[in-house]
Amino acid sequence: MSERDFQLEHSGGQWSKGKSAATFNPLGPHLVPADEVPDVQKLRLRSFVNGEPRQDSGTADMIFSVAHLVYDLSQYLVLDPGDVVNTGTPEGVALSGRFPYLKAGDVMEIDIEGLGRQRQILAAD
Repeated sequence: MSERDFQLEHSGGQWSKGKSAATFNPLGPHLVPADEVPDVQKLRLRSFVNGEPRQDSGTADMIFSVAHLVYDLSQYLVLDPGDVVNTGTPEGVALSGRFPYLKAGDVMEIDIEGLGRQRQILAAD
């Protein structure tokens, strides 16, 4: 989820502001301990809106590895066990122009192969 106005108009393209609104980082319903993930760089990521595929990629396609991101962030802030680090998004977002933006009533599903799937129904403010 992204609030593109926050991201594009108010922060010069910095994505973190667009990802920081309440309810914009759905997690769960469970967190998976790191020792239950064989290789964080080999996870397939998929998303669907109203049953239509939007994103289909994997952590192997990341520009920087998870380990590198954690290392880099830890140079500037304290990371504690259980902290969540947002790493960006695979291609297939509406900003690309290939898909319409999300709207109230849309059903969004996110799947990480081997870890699970979550489903949200988007609501208006």
